[in-house]
Amino acid sequence: MPTVRYFAGARAAADGISSELVDAPTLDALTQLLSDRHGERLALVLKAASFLVDGLACHDRTTPLPAEATVDVLPPFAGG
Repeated sequence: MPTVRYFAGARAAADGISSELVDAPTLDALTQLLSDRHGERLALVLKAASFLVDGLACHDRTTPLPAEATVDVLPPFAGG
């Protein structure tokens, strides 16, 4: 089951938790499940977020997630 780690505004929108296990086969499924679980605030962050799967940027949200993957949710950051 993939582990999701939240950073910055994503952590705040996920009720302050830093990580959780999520049973989802793809990033699309993961974002839907997380939106249902945590509500509209996180759903908005997830729409703009970047995702790292096991440390690599993942732009195709239909790609299957490995069972033991670590998915980092990185919201847009201000500044440089």
